[in-house]
Amino acid sequence: MALIDLKFYSEALGMQTEVYVVIPQKSTAGEIGVETNAKAEKYKCLYLLHGLSDDHSIWLRRTSIERYASEYGICVVMPAAARSFYTDMKYGQKYYTYIAKELPRIIREFLNVSDKREDNFVAGLSMGGYGALKIALRECDSFCAGAGLSPAADISHIMQDKERYLPLYGNVKKVPENEDLFCLAKKQNKNPNKPRLYIGIGTEDFLYEGNVRFRKLMDELDYDFTYRESAGTHCWEFWDEYIQYVLEWMLGKPEKE
Repeated sequence: MALIDLKFYSEALGMQTEVYVVIPQKSTAGEIGVETNAKAEKYKCLYLLHGLSDDHSIWLRRTSIERYASEYGICVVMPAAARSFYTDMKYGQKYYTYIAKELPRIIREFLNVSDKREDNFVAGLSMGGYGALKIALRECDSFCAGAGLSPAADISHIMQDKERYLPLYGNVKKVPENEDLFCLAKKQNKNPNKPRLYIGIGTEDFLYEGNVRFRKLMDELDYDFTYRESAGTHCWEFWDEYIQYVLEWMLGKPEKE
């Protein structure tokens, strides 16, 4: 695998930004301790999103995502979105447009990744888990699957904190429907291109009840939906374990040489 620190100008953000990318390397003969499954002409791509207190470096620092991705021969793109909840902020920058629409185009401009819907995925943790599910539901023609680990599935709790929601939505009474996962899931239920969805949550996580409510809704709808829970809190031990489950859910078991 190669690790790329990619700096570029974003029109959506109106400024320079950067992403970390891990991408398969086909010629790794002699490399010790790592197997890379790099057979595709154009690589499948996972956009992997960070949580509220983090940045684009956190998945590399706290997990073995590069090693996990090498087993599948998949490119992983890790962008930064500040504390935006992956929205086009009312008083701030257009992080939704940047990550959901502009970034995939830029990545394909620079790197050998596929533009096929079935080859593009989005996942994340906490705030990023919410963002991943939202992007998958709103961009059904671009992403075939979305996974949230400990996601903020029920975003309505944000309305209890004006300092948090005001920059995102402005002075509103409730979360806009296109930012609410419950509304989006209902809206896209009849869409033949609706994405596969996955949630992984720890039973001791402070976001657990919101995820249970979302699971109950999904049980009433017609989605290819996977829900997995186990003992665990809102922590990196849980997310490092579960991102491995997500990769297998997205891609199947990795091929062995």
